[in-house]
Amino acid sequence: MRGLLNAIVSPFSRTQGVARWMLGVGVAISGVFLVFAIFAPWLAPYGFATFKGPHGDFAKLGHPNSHHWFGTTDLQTDVLSRVIWGSRTALEVVTLAVIASLVIGLVLGILSGYVGGWADRLLVLVMDSLYAFPSFLLAIVCAFLFTNVIGTSVLFFSSGIIAAAMSLTVIYIPQYFRVVRNTTISAKQATYVEAARALGASGGVVMRRYLFGNVIQSVPVIGTLNAADAILTLAGLGFLGIGIQPNEAAEWGYDLQRALDDAGIGVWWTSLYPGLAIVLLVTGLTLVGEGLNETVNPVLRKRRLLPVVMPPRSRDEVSTTTTAPAPSLEGESTT
Repeated sequence: MRGLLNAIVSPFSRTQGVARWMLGVGVAISGVFLVFAIFAPWLAPYGFATFKGPHGDFAKLGHPNSHHWFGTTDLQTDVLSRVIWGSRTALEVVTLAVIASLVIGLVLGILSGYVGGWADRLLVLVMDSLYAFPSFLLAIVCAFLFTNVIGTSVLFFSSGIIAAAMSLTVIYIPQYFRVVRNTTISAKQATYVEAARALGASGGVVMRRYLFGNVIQSVPVIGTLNAADAILTLAGLGFLGIGIQPNEAAEWGYDLQRALDDAGIGVWWTSLYPGLAIVLLVTGLTLVGEGLNETVNPVLRKRRLLPVVMPPRSRDEVSTTTTAPAPSLEGESTT
């Protein structure tokens, strides 16, 4: 337990100045949305698709009031409830996408960098092709394909959430692969790896015990920044009406698309709050990623230097120094 706490607190203790400020603010903002996502059934006043209450149907495009703090939409749903439930949707999709792309990219990157040969060339060709393709366009194509393939819900997630997560996974695998492969190629030439091979360690043991610890160090930074980018990509897919359907879950991008017509008639609350939620969550995750980058990267990290305090000199030392006779140059020349 103490080791886990030290691992959580160590990024804060190792940073200072602007890096600590960015990391603290980013964790605070992201933590608020994490609480919204976990406790959405208890924090949201209504369901994400609820349009009626104890006193009848909700007003269409109702102004913010004591019953609906953020107002209502043209579908008579509560805006505050959809913003809170949208946090859960974003957390589910981004978590699934980042974990899946991290695991696949990490495994393929280590294998490609360590084994080399034709397998490395083939994997590099495939990953470079995916990386060169426009990421958002690739996500749109994958969303169409996976939506048609996945017909029912998987485990506790709806088919739309799984399709959106798989679409984001495809565009982020090459990033992990490139970083891990390059690190593996550099690390496998180290002396301790050569010593392990000389002692008879198999390739699996070398990759698991000696290379994994080196290549995993930069992965959390990439994962945090990818999570911020995934929020924007998910909002773009929802804005186009791809992936998550309105009856499956609340999604901020879809709410922005529905609010386009409302803005023309002076209704501002249906677009302000979902858009503000996207901006805040992306900002929070970006600050966390930048703060972690300055913590993990030794080039960017500023080391703490303890101030050097010289003890005061006593009067006897001062008088001895000032009254001491100067060495004789004549004596030195005669010797």
